[in-house]
Amino acid sequence: MESFLGGCGAALQVTKNILFCLRNPRCPPPLKMRLLPPSVLLATPASLGEHLRTNQKVHVVLGNEACDLDSMVSALALACFFAKTSREAKAAFIPVLNIPRLDFPLRTESTFLLKEQQIPESSLVFRDEIDLHALHQAGLLSLTLVDHHVLPSRDRALEEAVTEVIDHRPLELQRGPSCPVTAELVGSCATLVTERILQHPTQVLDRQTAALLHGTIVLDCVNMAPEAGKVTPKDTHYVSLLESKFPDLPSRSTIFEALQKAKFDVSGLTTDQMLRKDLKTLSGKEATIAISAIYVSLQAFLSRPGLEQELHTFCRRRGFAALLAMTISFKERNMPFRQLAVYSPHAELQAAVSQALERSSDPSLDLSPRESPSPAIRAYDQGNAVASRKKVLPVVQAFLSVWDRGGLASTDMQPEATDRDRKMRADPSGAAGRDPELGRDPKDPAKSHHLGDDLVDDDAPLPPTPMNSLVDECPLDRGLPKLSAEAVFERFNRIAVVRSSTDESPEKK
Repeated sequence: MESFLGGCGAALQVTKNILFCLRNPRCPPPLKMRLLPPSVLLATPASLGEHLRTNQKVHVVLGNEACDLDSMVSALALACFFAKTSREAKAAFIPVLNIPRLDFPLRTESTFLLKEQQIPESSLVFRDEIDLHALHQAGLLSLTLVDHHVLPSRDRALEEAVTEVIDHRPLELQRGPSCPVTAELVGSCATLVTERILQHPTQVLDRQTAALLHGTIVLDCVNMAPEAGKVTPKDTHYVSLLESKFPDLPSRSTIFEALQKAKFDVSGLTTDQMLRKDLKTLSGKEATIAISAIYVSLQAFLSRPGLEQELHTFCRRRGFAALLAMTISFKERNMPFRQLAVYSPHAELQAAVSQALERSSDPSLDLSPRESPSPAIRAYDQGNAVASRKKVLPVVQAFLSVWDRGGLASTDMQPEATDRDRKMRADPSGAAGRDPELGRDPKDPAKSHHLGDDLVDDDAPLPPTPMNSLVDECPLDRGLPKLSAEAVFERFNRIAVVRSSTDESPEKK
């Protein structure tokens, strides 16, 4: 795997050279790609003319836009497998992580697993480093989709380049016979990739790739616990098969606990990264409010050096009029403790948002003011520990509706269960182009809906595991999960946790 990824960097540079020369007739003879045993991509001097005459293809394996661990590992493992076994002798295989490189540190469980397997981040190829549309227009692109099967609207033109799909979701789109589709409702897409690799007559799976696949399946299937409702017999079969072929793989509990811990480790992140790691935005006609989940105590967050300036810069760059930071930390017996802070450079808006949260009764947040380092930040302890961000979002949306009408949040203002509330979108990229003062966007037409766009919806029924969210009461509303097969889990992609009274219940004695 490591040597394959090293070759991908060379292949990417060759790809850029090719596209540059296609646009510039005076370009000197650049590079072409060739496969050398063991199917490692390398760059060697050759002529562009020869390259184009031989119709060199670039075969990209593309994960979904959430770029969670399953999506990343599936793309890496399948591209490596293709490079070793494909009959496309003229193709260069490149796994592409479907996010900008800047966002990769936010996927803390992914960065952890790569470090464990000694795979450098510099060997990865990200979406902002390769022009898929230009490759397609040049007739050089083949595309395999993993962990999703419908491209979002901005990539609709690439659909005709799709040659294969491997996904573990119900199909929204039927493809023609020339495009093989593997779609099974298993716990992890990595399970289907593992099956594809191990069923090949040539045994090409190395220990490094096996460790990536094994850890991903165990994490996605919640330590293979049937109570989670995610693991299937196929997931269990291929995890066991990986373990039999590579007996030195870490135990399931060990890798699951390590990856779970890594998910919520923000110690190495900047303030900007902490705010972007789990970010949602809500927009009205007059203002856009950001709501970030923060995985440290509010005291630790507020004591970060230069915090007010960083909050100001974060909001100004993205057109946010206000920011709500919802923190979660843990007290004794791993009981969750929620706090929140309201930041805005606009005093009237900050006071109005704070008032709406203080007066909310559905849910009641049970807020208690606490000391703040700045008048621009209002800080609270949140007595209602089960009021997760998902439950607070409708309160903020209702506030924005009142704010749009020129009024302040009234005492009895409560969210209405409208379709608009249920279909609020997450917008990690912010609100570029809005009025810098209040995030206003007078040209905010309703967006047309396309297949595949639901992958970024809050309530998409089978989302591609957005990054480590605590929004849906998942894992922490009632304390840290017990990392064992006895843990109880509530629904797909949610890690349920044992109630604080479990150990004292009569049934357990």
